[in-house]
Amino acid sequence: MLVLITYDVSTQDAAGRTRLRKVAKECVNYGQRVQNSVFECILDASQVLLLKDKLTSLINEKEDSLRFYYLGNNYQTKVEHFGCKTSYEAEGILMI
Repeated sequence: MLVLITYDVSTQDAAGRTRLRKVAKECVNYGQRVQNSVFECILDASQVLLLKDKLTSLINEKEDSLRFYYLGNNYQTKVEHFGCKTSYEAEGILMI
């Protein structure tokens, strides 16, 4: 299923900047960055639980925000892209 992950991590101090890097690095392991703090990830149910557990352990719930949007398996009809960044094949190869 396609899961859209968004986050907003407070970077007012060094600890926040560290959290931001860790959250981004973890998301890169699971999907494609489509905007600064937005990732599209093709995940199964167990991967969702694992990633959710990892990310919630990294953030400070009093200062940061983390959102998961579940777009399902028929996401092709639910996502439209306009603008300068080229689109990519979500189920294609992410790294060469």
